[in-house]
Amino acid sequence: MLLHVATHNPKKLKELHRVLQEAGIEGVELVSSEDLLGYPEPVEDGRTFADNALIKARAGAKETHLVTLADDSGLSVDELGGMPGVLSARWSGTHGDDEANNELLLKQLEHVPHGRRTARFVSVCAVVTPEGDEFLEKGTWEGRLVRTPVGDEGFGYDPLFIPAEEDERVEDLDERPRTSAELTPAEKDALSHRGKALKALVPVIAELATKYAEDGTAVTSEDDSPIVVVTPEEAAGEEGADGDPAVSEQAAAAEAAVVAEGVTALPEEATVPNGE
Repeated sequence: MLLHVATHNPKKLKELHRVLQEAGIEGVELVSSEDLLGYPEPVEDGRTFADNALIKARAGAKETHLVTLADDSGLSVDELGGMPGVLSARWSGTHGDDEANNELLLKQLEHVPHGRRTARFVSVCAVVTPEGDEFLEKGTWEGRLVRTPVGDEGFGYDPLFIPAEEDERVEDLDERPRTSAELTPAEKDALSHRGKALKALVPVIAELATKYAEDGTAVTSEDDSPIVVVTPEEAAGEEGADGDPAVSEQAAAAEAAVVAEGVTALPEEATVPNGE
């Protein structure tokens, strides 16, 4: 089964890949929105994480005719009344500028004492099928915010967030607690908000993988214009290691399959195995 993951963030794709591997789920190939040429991005104008997750998952399933998984997540700071919330990724005004978002948040909390810097990460993950079946799961991760970013792993507000589990771990030890940006991927998967929501969806994904195992579903948009599965290198027209153009016969074959008369399965070599 091709599973469309509605994200341009490769770290989110890898996180889902690890969760599926750990659960022993087979027969699922991940493709992100980054891998789909011609994919129209929906407007995320929901008031809640669930609203935005469903907006993205519904749009993905409708446009690609594939089972689509989407998440919306963010940081909820108690001292700020739950903000940044759904605005987390664009808190500073520019979407995806982690450094600017972190700087603004630290400035807003500059005079907030240690005991009142509590916060939590929230993630809502949605899966929507081409037939309109919808599945929704939520995960939260409690913690507090430091005054200076620490750590190079993760993304978003990870360098500012100390999980409650870390405070508990070092309670009787002579060491400081780590931020979520200092945790290994495996440690983060076991604790994180998104990891919890994704794990709750594993049985759903496993069942859908069985259901769609024999399906040959073309990847086309609602108006039948082609949405072709290619690698980022192919999309950029870069040369591969052997010097041949990365926009190769596989990409051409994929497009031909999509626009062919009737419903045709994409060539296997045109997919992106395991989201890598």
